[in-house]
Amino acid sequence: MLKEQLAKYLHRYHHGAGNAVTSRELEYALHISGKELRDLVNALRREGIPVASDQSGYFYAKTETEVRLTIRHMRNRISGISAAITGLRRSLAAFDDTQIRLPLEGGDDS
Repeated sequence: MLKEQLAKYLHRYHHGAGNAVTSRELEYALHISGKELRDLVNALRREGIPVASDQSGYFYAKTETEVRLTIRHMRNRISGISAAITGLRRSLAAFDDTQIRLPLEGGDDS
């Protein structure tokens, strides 16, 4: 229900990048948290609803270019997260592997 409400609201009042709305404004208008909003946007996008975003906020895409720019932004975020994971994996080498490790499934087998 909220998902459809968000899609209709964006399409009616925030159609195109020039009419973007901040997440804070959407949270207030729909009485939801930031996480709930992100989850709704993600669900709409998975269903093929062209909810786009840029530095100004969220909007219902008016053009193919707006969708493509949103995709590019999302890919850049994926690359950044991947680089962070790689760095964290490298950091694991700094931990002493000779430490005593406890069994994961609860205690010894006596």
